[in-house]
Amino acid sequence: MAQGYLTTHVLDTALGKPAAGLKILLYHLSGMSHRKIAEAVTNADGRTDAPILPEGKFATGTYELVFCAGDYLRATGQAGAEPLFLDEVPIRFGMAEAEAHYHVPLLLSPYGYSTYRGS
Repeated sequence: MAQGYLTTHVLDTALGKPAAGLKILLYHLSGMSHRKIAEAVTNADGRTDAPILPEGKFATGTYELVFCAGDYLRATGQAGAEPLFLDEVPIRFGMAEAEAHYHVPLLLSPYGYSTYRGS
């Protein structure tokens, strides 16, 4: 039986390229608990080198990816004035299918972002 897993990637829509070197944190949420379970940094393709939540560690539930966009924007010279309009970008989502591949990408610019369930 196949087991689910979670992947992500980040595209910099202002520069028109993958967002390399962006730190991502993954939290599992349960009731009042907000527990960090993974951390990764995007590679040259804007992806993590491995699933951020791989098979074997995957469980259904509510999760939150936190993209450390401010650090990336500062490093690429796109930050603008402090405080930044976007610093940490949290995306809270649920995973209900135990055998599914969930892909949650981030399309990022200094003043906006979007996400969707990818494939």
